[in-house]
Amino acid sequence: MKIAMVSEHASPLACLGGVDAGGQNVHVAALSAALADRGHSVTVYTRADHPALPRSTPLTAGVIVEHVPAGPAAEVPKDELLPFMQPFAAVLAERWRQDPPDVVHAHFWMSGVACLQAAAVTDVPVVQTFHALGTVKRRWQKSADGSPPERLTLERGIVRSVDSIIATCADEVAELRAMGAPDERIDVVPCGVDTQRFRPGPAPRNKRPRLLVIGRLVPRKGVEDAIRALADIVGADLVIVGGPAADELMLDPEARRLADLVREMNIADRVRFLGRAAHADLPEIIRSSDLVLAVPWYEPFGIVPLEAMACGVPVVGTAVGGLLDTVVEGETGLLVPPGRPDVLAAAVNSLLDSGTRRVAMGLAGRTRAERLYSWESVAQRTEESYHRTLASRTEPRKPPNLPPRTMPDGTTPAKRIGLADRTGMSDRTETAGAR
Repeated sequence: MKIAMVSEHASPLACLGGVDAGGQNVHVAALSAALADRGHSVTVYTRADHPALPRSTPLTAGVIVEHVPAGPAAEVPKDELLPFMQPFAAVLAERWRQDPPDVVHAHFWMSGVACLQAAAVTDVPVVQTFHALGTVKRRWQKSADGSPPERLTLERGIVRSVDSIIATCADEVAELRAMGAPDERIDVVPCGVDTQRFRPGPAPRNKRPRLLVIGRLVPRKGVEDAIRALADIVGADLVIVGGPAADELMLDPEARRLADLVREMNIADRVRFLGRAAHADLPEIIRSSDLVLAVPWYEPFGIVPLEAMACGVPVVGTAVGGLLDTVVEGETGLLVPPGRPDVLAAAVNSLLDSGTRRVAMGLAGRTRAERLYSWESVAQRTEESYHRTLASRTEPRKPPNLPPRTMPDGTTPAKRIGLADRTGMSDRTETAGAR
């Protein structure tokens, strides 16, 4: 099968730990590689965010990453990328008219916008994975949500227009139903973990218990809650991985805010900010900890708990989103309400007081990760979803059910794609990189 993966902001080649680089990058890279291992040919389309990037580059055997010129060849915050989805879609449409894939898998809502516009003139089937829903983000972040104002409306249009949706957890299914997605077009396939790389093994440890947080340094990840909980956890250290590289860490406003909090609480001798870590270094970092704290306010899925479980390390997580599926309360870890450092501290203390219980949870977590979340299993279930999608297509694609969005020249994306279909796209692709 010829598969087009579209991940407009999250390149599978990106370094992790930045504001917009995290679980989606890992997911797209690992899923593409696992599908290629099953004999499929995969092309990942992502926006060119640096002038030195080649048009295409191999990721692994059977996987090519194509850098799409759309907007400036520079890093742009993902919440500012929507205006560039039309030139992104134009390039996709040109590529797919020349060499149509059997199935398109869009990752994130803006990829869905671009894929549906391109599919309108190529009639390729589109499968959507949202990774995060605007309704949930708005519910938790309220006025701090920096998403484009059109996001919620566009997401509802995507739900009505794509051929199928792959949700990553049961909590997301409920949200999709509320947005109008019919059950017969939803499959649930979780994110995965590399169980060969992330596995139990020896690692350096301190005498004091070590707690670990891994993730982007953004408020919703709950790092502040972990820091505040430490005040009630006697004798343990907290290691925080994420954000910019170590030598640039204190240039980041959120890192500075958290460091100030640590000093105010007089626990600076017990907290270490490591900054960004290479993904290849994470298994040893995880194995060196006694507990992994995954305490976001909300989390569409969350790969870090899977990585911890695969390494045989118990997880104390918040009872939100995908963690409700991955972390089995009392078996592979403990779940606590979000935004409650006091409850978090009590849960951590209960596990630090029982080495036997931690060992049992670690073993159970490893077993669960191998049984349900290996990338081989996730790729097989994704492939099955693709086949169901193709089998259910009995008529040509209808125009995407997206609301009109006026472009700077007064046209709408659908109209511009239509014009491009009649006149060719060579001019569009030549000028897209200058936008």
